[in-house]
Amino acid sequence: MTVHIDFEPIGRRGECPPDQSLLDCARQLGVDLVNFCGGAGTCGCCKVQVIEGDVSEPTATEQEFLAPEELAARYRLACRAIPLGDCRVRVPPESLTAPQRTQVEGLQVAVEPDPPVRAYSVQVPPPSPEGGDLRADVERLAEALAQQHQVDGCIVDIEALRNISPQLRDEGWRVSVAVRGKEIVDVRPLSHRILGLAVDLGTTKIAGYLMDLESGRTLASQGVMNPQITYGEDLVARMAFAKRTPSNAARLQELVTEAINQLALELCAEADTESSQIVEAVLVANTAMHHLLLRLPVAQLARAPYVPAVKSALDLKARDVGLRIAPGGYLHLLPNIASYVGADHVAMLLAIEIAQAEGIVLALDIGTNTEICLANNGKLTSLSCASGPAFEGAHIKHGMRAANGAIERLRLVGDRIEYQTIGGAPPVGLCGSGILDCLAQLYQARVVDDKGRMGEHPRARDNGGDREFVLVSEDEREAGQPAITFTQKDVRELQLAKGAMLAGIQVLLEVNGLSEEAIDRVIIAGAFGTYIDVASAIAIGMLPRLPLDRFRQVGNAAGIGAKLALISRSKRAKAQAIARRVGYVELAAFPQFTKTFARAMYLG
Repeated sequence: MTVHIDFEPIGRRGECPPDQSLLDCARQLGVDLVNFCGGAGTCGCCKVQVIEGDVSEPTATEQEFLAPEELAARYRLACRAIPLGDCRVRVPPESLTAPQRTQVEGLQVAVEPDPPVRAYSVQVPPPSPEGGDLRADVERLAEALAQQHQVDGCIVDIEALRNISPQLRDEGWRVSVAVRGKEIVDVRPLSHRILGLAVDLGTTKIAGYLMDLESGRTLASQGVMNPQITYGEDLVARMAFAKRTPSNAARLQELVTEAINQLALELCAEADTESSQIVEAVLVANTAMHHLLLRLPVAQLARAPYVPAVKSALDLKARDVGLRIAPGGYLHLLPNIASYVGADHVAMLLAIEIAQAEGIVLALDIGTNTEICLANNGKLTSLSCASGPAFEGAHIKHGMRAANGAIERLRLVGDRIEYQTIGGAPPVGLCGSGILDCLAQLYQARVVDDKGRMGEHPRARDNGGDREFVLVSEDEREAGQPAITFTQKDVRELQLAKGAMLAGIQVLLEVNGLSEEAIDRVIIAGAFGTYIDVASAIAIGMLPRLPLDRFRQVGNAAGIGAKLALISRSKRAKAQAIARRVGYVELAAFPQFTKTFARAMYLG
């Protein structure tokens, strides 16, 4: 006899023995839950919610770690709960390891597909010299399209026009015609699908989604590093590089377009198709990345009054930007808001349905640049703050990307460090969530004070004039490998990052005449925001000190917004309406910002 366990939202399900814990079931089905203690019931990290089915009664350990209201809502520790039959279990983001959190988009918005490009199956009569029908191929195609589908008055893209005659003859005069508005953008075999590509072009990472435009289904998704990072980790450095010479600007554009083209090829290979079947692309980015992609001037973005070259939505031939999709395919770019708040922010607001939000809602898209919006009963105010790459592991002595061996969760118990690494591999460094946990644990244990000064502890030491805290000692690593430490300089880097974010939040609250306590909901988006421990972020003063149930982590909402705009014309219209509604605050021009930022640097 077995029991059927369904883990949501990961989408893993299967049969498990009836006498093992939900943690063991999760391991068996490939669901990686955080558990410092290896299932001994001493860390309280493997929290899950039983949605359907029955499990064993809560143990004394669970009653210690879980609040009464959590137990009433059927939250349990996976290592203590034994399924008594078939169960459906929801896994909160904080209980998942970093890779699985980034794989789970977390936010699904139902939308009826209404794409800008439609495919029409057309039977075209061949030329008939005997009957005197020697019309041009494009004329007979246009007439067949009008007669069979009432689509008339179309113009033809020049690249599509070059393909019409051979395609008609190769396919026996029966073809699929891709039409965008009143333009024929491609003529292809009937077997070809109408596909779309949604791209979230971030400063550090590029996320791509291959979509079936007719069903709205995601066929494949993948993320890659932005290769522009070799010319600067931050936008200011890249814009400075682009301004020096036209060839520099061309180089930055070429790097991005080639990365997107390669990403499209890999997504299509995963879906067993070809990039030539992609007839429409949507791209969202911050304003600087948007301008660098289009080779627009960027000098004015970096100096007062910080004005973009263009803010409105754009429709361009994808080939004009260097993207290799269907010959006549278009690239749609959502509107920007200001010099440092771009289309990616608009896409995030579209995905979380900010226009319908009631009460006071704070939305953050955390990344190298963090965009923040405060919705005050329908009034939208946004700004951008340079949080920097520290949360991605950059500028941290032993920081690294979220990869096997990265410490992703950490806690200090007396003189002992408990940690969990990605993939269960031997520790090699700290990824963003582990870095945040580390500072929170040191602050809560008073090893680091509210000014960020590192004090005394059995694991703290001086190393060449720099104070550091030993997380994994030389003795705990393989012979010859140095200790993994967290330094005084690392603390300062995190203070700068968290201070920028908190200062941005406080400015928005001040502009709206509100206090932190007035916030009803906090929505956290972005690659880093997907897998942070909210409690750790609150502990160091990066996020408002509010009850945990007011926070919601939604994954890459900008990417989801790009997907919505790809498959729905009405969503594109909503994105433009949102962009017009948002009031923008320029931090550099805000009175007393320097003092606000200085206060926000304090921990706690």
